[in-house]
Amino acid sequence: MARPIVGIIGNSYLINDEYPTHAGGKMNSAAVAEVSDCLPLLVPADPRYMSVSELLEACDGFVLTGGRPNVHPEEYGEPVTDAHGEFDRARDAIVLPLVRACVERGQPFLGICRGFQEVNVAMGGSLHPEIRDLPGRDNHRMPPDGSLEEKFALRHRVRFSEGGPFQRLFGASEVMTNTLHGQGIKRPGSGVVIDGHAPDGTPEAIYIDGAPGFTLSVQWHPEWNAATDPVSRPLFVAFGDAVRRWAAGTASASAGSAGSAGQLHSV
Repeated sequence: MARPIVGIIGNSYLINDEYPTHAGGKMNSAAVAEVSDCLPLLVPADPRYMSVSELLEACDGFVLTGGRPNVHPEEYGEPVTDAHGEFDRARDAIVLPLVRACVERGQPFLGICRGFQEVNVAMGGSLHPEIRDLPGRDNHRMPPDGSLEEKFALRHRVRFSEGGPFQRLFGASEVMTNTLHGQGIKRPGSGVVIDGHAPDGTPEAIYIDGAPGFTLSVQWHPEWNAATDPVSRPLFVAFGDAVRRWAAGTASASAGSAGSAGQLHSV
C-alpha cells in the first residue's frame, strides 16, 4: 500500500549568497521515511506557489521544521528588534494558517523548534526574542563550533507533567534532549498546554488542549538520530501512526479528550 504523505515545511535559503532555494534537512526526510514510515514531501512554503487548502488536500500530515529565520514579531503584536534576527514572511503566511486549519480539522502535525514556536504564535501566543538574555535562563543556542555530533549532543533535561501525553509517550517523567534555539514561548496561545520544561523553566514541549488530532510539538530537534534515539524514535513513530489514522479516515474515531491532543491513547 502507498505510504501516507507528510509535508515537510521547507525554508528559504540563498546558495552562495545569490541563488534562491527552498531547502529542508535530510534528517527530517529520513525521520519521516524511516521512523514514521511515511512518504516525505518537501513543501516550498510560499503563498505565491500554493494555498493552505491545497496543502491540506495534498498531504496527510505535516512536519513543521526548525530553521534559522524566526516568526516575524508582527504576528504576535510586537515591534521588530535586532534580537529577533532573520525572518521568512512567506513561511509565516503559509504555516500559521496551516496550523490553525490542522487543529480544527484534526489533521496531524509535529512541530520542531521554529515549528514549535509557530504553533504557539498561530494560536495567539507570543515569543521571547532571546532566551539567554532573560534573568535566570540558560543559553539554549547551538554551539557555534564543533562537529554536528557536538552541536546536536544532549545538553539538558526536560521534565514533563505527570500523566500528560509526553510522559505517557516516553514512559518517563524526564528525558535528555539537545538544544539549538534562541527564542522561546513568552505567552502561551489559546489551548496551548506547556507539558514540558527545561531546568531553567523554558517551555520545551506543548500540545493543543482539546484538539482532535496529533499536535505534539517540541523545542528541541528530535530528527537528529531519530531512528535510534530513545526519545526521538517514539515521537516519530507516534506521529506516523497518527498520520496513518488520518489517511485511513479514522482520525476522528481515534480522538479523545485533552490527552488525545497527541492521539496517544493507543501508545
